[in-house]
Formats: sequence, structure tokens, C-alpha cells
Amino acid sequence: MSRTSASSPTAGSEVSAVPAGSDVSAVKADSALTHGLKQRHLSMIALGGVIGAGLFVGSGAGIASAGPSIVIAYAISGLLVMFVMRMLGEMSAANPASGSFSVHAERAIGPWAGFTAGWAFWVLLCVAVGLEGIGAAKIVTGWLPGTPEWAWVALFMAVFLGTNLAAVKNFGEFEFWFASLKVVAITLFLVLGVLAILGVLPGTDAPGGANLRGDGGFLPNGSNGFIIGLLASVFAYGGLETVTIAAAESENPVRGVAKAVRTAMWRIALFYVGSMAVIVTLVPWDDPKVATVGPFYATLDHLGISGAAEIMNVVILIALLSAMNANIYGASRMACSLVARGQGPKRLGRVSSGVPRTAVLVSSVFGFLCVLLSYWRPDDVFPWLLNMIGAVILVVWIFIAVSQLLLRRRLERESPEKLVVRMWLFPVGTLLALAAMAGIFLLMLREPDTRDQLLATGALTVVLAVIGVVRQRRAAAVKN
Repeated sequence: MSRTSASSPTAGSEVSAVPAGSDVSAVKADSALTHGLKQRHLSMIALGGVIGAGLFVGSGAGIASAGPSIVIAYAISGLLVMFVMRMLGEMSAANPASGSFSVHAERAIGPWAGFTAGWAFWVLLCVAVGLEGIGAAKIVTGWLPGTPEWAWVALFMAVFLGTNLAAVKNFGEFEFWFASLKVVAITLFLVLGVLAILGVLPGTDAPGGANLRGDGGFLPNGSNGFIIGLLASVFAYGGLETVTIAAAESENPVRGVAKAVRTAMWRIALFYVGSMAVIVTLVPWDDPKVATVGPFYATLDHLGISGAAEIMNVVILIALLSAMNANIYGASRMACSLVARGQGPKRLGRVSSGVPRTAVLVSSVFGFLCVLLSYWRPDDVFPWLLNMIGAVILVVWIFIAVSQLLLRRRLERESPEKLVVRMWLFPVGTLLALAAMAGIFLLMLREPDTRDQLLATGALTVVLAVIGVVRQRRAAAVKN
């Protein structure tokens, strides 16, 4: 049975007003979806969401710039992410919605904010699907030389398109096992690393603090190298938001979100900060392999683990495929939620058998188009597209922080019983997080590479905000 879960546009007469129909529209959108995710699915989505290809590969550039101080960089950015997740968890536990922060921004700031945050995030996820498909295809063609990359990308797209078109429980099962494999891999790495550091791993000697003090010391490239490493660490944390989107389709959304957010601290500390500490303790930070083939491979190779390259290729492939699956899911649910709130074309929000199949299809097609652009226009259009999404996650975090700042007082006044998760040190903690985000923006302007990303993302955000404001005013005029 086909069902269109769309409503007429909603708006308030003031930018800060809460649109009268926003909560109703969001609830209708989520009620049309099935609640097929079990608690074990949600737990592993939350656990595996922090272990991505950015950690396994992208961290190498950060180590090469910051040296051993990358541990501090990941700790600082990790603390910011914990604050963001706590804020998002507070709002999502109080009002679970598949549109997540987009719904919260609409309730707190106005329809234009929900429109801007939602569609910017949708573009980010769709482009990321293409990038992850390309990365996964490169690994497979390394094993099977002579096979075309595009064919592997098409195969991966077809598999996850089929998975997400069928039922949400299929997405949950894929993510459960993907996440389980990633958790096992990172746990084994940490165990081997700690044993090597203690000098009890056969064939290894305890390195002590030699790698932390040598080759320029703890901060070998000064404050500038540390800043580059800090910026690299910030963008390695993408993927944490998916759990609050998925929670709306779980058996117990409030309990699921609350549990995921409360365990975020130890997950970030263990997987990110712990991994960086193990790597820079065991391997010299300026080892060429750290930046060229990845820090995890460099560490396993240093420990004499046979087949280290193939082991890490398998782990990275799993991480990329997991991200593809999660991003197609997240993009489709965000689009469905936006349409239900009158923020997009109605056909895109059509729900059939509890699945927003049109949104799944369009999100996948957009992702595959990004892959084609990487072949057709590798020197201009594709790099521009990458720059455009470079800082979107920071824009999303700002909307989350501002929304929480505005909604917390309203919740305390109107529905205090819904505050099952509370932001730490409110409102000081929220304001500190906002100040940290502003500081990251300033640091991005300081660096030539990240400056281009910031400007391109800024242009995308402004365009979406203008469209959102125009739509909001037109809707208000029609209503009045």
C-alpha cells in the first residue's frame, strides 16, 4: 500500500516562532515509517558509528602534522563532539524524529533553519555515499586488478539500494554486523597495542616514551602543526548523528537515544583518543607509512603482524560499506522528514510499506552522480563539490547548539518530564561549545586548504537559508 506522507507548508510569522504544524508533521512522517529497529540494532549503530574510514585513514594526515600532540587534538575535538551529542540527545530523547536536528531547528528557530540544516546534511550524505563507493571500489580493484572501478561502485550501490528499499530491519541487520566487525577489529588493535607498549607482546620491546619525546618532541611542528591536526580530528567524527535519525524507527526511541548518548563519552575516548595514543607511542610520528598507507597499517607492520596491509584493507572496506549503507539510510529519512514538513517536493516523501522508497532511490542516484562527476570532471566540478560539503557538519553542529539553547528553557517550562537526557553545565556548556565552533571556523579561515572548504560551504548554507526564508515568508503570507 502506497502512502504519501507530505503536508502543506508550515511557517511562523516570525523567524523565531515555532511553526504550529511542525510537530504534527514530524509525528505523521515518523508514524508512516515502520519501527523495525531493535535495541541491539540501535546500540551497534551508535557503537559502530564512531568507527569510520576517517579514523583508519584520515588520521594519518593529522599525525603527520601534529606529531604526538594529535592525542590532545583528538581529546579536544572529542570533548566538543561529546557536548554536541549531549545536546542532540537531550532534544531527540524529548522529541524523537527521523528529521533529528532539522526538526529541532525548525521548532526552535523557524522553518528556514530546519530547511537549511536538513538539505545541507542531505547533500553531505549523498556526496559522501559517492566518495565511500569510490574508496571501496579502489580497494577491491587492488585485489582484482583489471576490473573497472565504476562496476564495483554500481554493485555496492545496487546492494545497499536494495537493502534500504526492502525494510528498515535490513538496514539494521547490515549495520549490526558491520559495526560488530569494526568493534572487534578496533578492540583487537587496542589490545595488541597495549600489550606491545607494556612489552609483553612476543617479539616486541616496550618503547617507553621514546616516540613521544623524540624527533622534535611532543609538538614537533609547533602550534601550526597542532592546529592542522586539530582540524583534521574534528572532521573525523562524522557519522554520530545517524543514531538519532535511526532512533525514530526503533522499538523504544527515548531509551535508545538516551543509552547511545550516555555511552558516547567512553566510546570516543576509547576508540579515537585511545587509538591515537597507541599509534604515536609505538610508531615514530614521521614514519612515511603513517601518512601514505595509514597509521593503523603502519602500527601493525611495525609490530610484525603478517598481512597487515590486507587486514587493514578488509577493515577499511567494511567501514566504507557501512558508511555507504548508513548514509543512504540517513539521507532518505532526512528527505522524507523535510517533505512531511512542507520543505520539499511531495513525491520525494512518498512512503510505501513503511519505507520512503522514492527518497532512498533519489538519494542513491545523487550519490552515483557524484561518482560519475569524479570521472567526467575530476579537475573542476568534483573538487568544487567536495569543498562545498567540507564544513557542513560544523554548520549542523551550530544549528544543534542554538536549537538546544532555545528549546531547553521551553522544555523545562512545558514538559520537564521529557528531559531524560540533560546537557551538561547548561547554559554554560552550550555557550562554550558554540564558542569552540566559532574558534574552529576562525582556524579554518587561517589555513588555505580549509579556507576554500569554509567559503564553499558558506555559499551553500547562504543559498539554502535564503531559499528557506523566502519559502517561510510565502507560506506565512498564504496563511495570513
